[in-house]
Amino acid sequence: MPVCRLRVGLTSAAVALATACGTAPAAPTATPANPTPAVRPTIFSPPPQRERLVVNGAGDVNLDPSYIPALRAKGYDHAWSGLGGLFVEDDLTIVNLECPVSTVGTIEPKEFNFRCDPAALPAARNAGVEVANLANNHVRDFGVDAMLDSVTQLRAVGITPVGVGPDAGAAHQPAIFDVSGWRVAVLGFGGVVPAADWLATPTRPGMADGNDTASMVAAVRAADESADLVFVSIHWGVELDTGPRPDDVARAEAMIDAGADGIFGHHAHRLQPMATYKDRPIAWGLGNFVWPNFSAASSRSAVAHVVVEPDGSVRGCLLPATITSPGHPELTGARTC
Repeated sequence: MPVCRLRVGLTSAAVALATACGTAPAAPTATPANPTPAVRPTIFSPPPQRERLVVNGAGDVNLDPSYIPALRAKGYDHAWSGLGGLFVEDDLTIVNLECPVSTVGTIEPKEFNFRCDPAALPAARNAGVEVANLANNHVRDFGVDAMLDSVTQLRAVGITPVGVGPDAGAAHQPAIFDVSGWRVAVLGFGGVVPAADWLATPTRPGMADGNDTASMVAAVRAADESADLVFVSIHWGVELDTGPRPDDVARAEAMIDAGADGIFGHHAHRLQPMATYKDRPIAWGLGNFVWPNFSAASSRSAVAHVVVEPDGSVRGCLLPATITSPGHPELTGARTC
């Protein structure tokens, strides 16, 4: 049996002997002068699967305990406890918040001044409210500081404000949500303007002008370019009217022509009908919602219920509601279209 000893400078015979012993040196591995980098396969993410989408819109919400003492006495959950979880079960809920949510600021000379309690906001968010339009004739009841603080207060609890900002650009910015496979944009406008300086300009805080059709159309068109669906909450019309006026009809149609998929109107403190234009729903006036029940007419309310099917078709209806006690709306009929 050969003895296997290897030394530097092996002869060919010695290599053969080492091979026989299983200890031959490994053959050198050739290294390419220009190694080819590993090619990583391109991974394409499929677009999100679109599902059925439900969006609810409500009218005027007032969380001022001085105006509605029952909210302080019974707790802020009382405002939402008559809805059976409707806003929790949907994909998006949009309301008009008819008051600044702030403890700062100085009262402005007006007939009615409201101030929402920031402590009321968690209950609203827990009830399913995701968006609050602030572009209305009460957002500056306690001045600019309270208006801007409202934006901060809402965002702090997870409710997105729309319709106001430190300048016109911010006031016209949509809230954006990615939900059920859809990218949804929500805009807010205010067409009931107590004074000209309530309106935002490039250098002045304020609200987005709900009477300026051109600027609203531009905002809707810009939102439509980056979103699949665009919804508008707008404070317009005349108090106690039970139907829309021609100028607001023209504004609504112009916004739908620009890409809006649904419009939620409010301000008249009276429930108005829902219409459609190019198969898109328009709730002309949703009446009071979280509000005192001063009369039978002012207590009639509704939720604008909009359903978007996976194929993009849109339908809407009014879910009837009644303010059965101060600050307490209750659904009184079907929960879907």
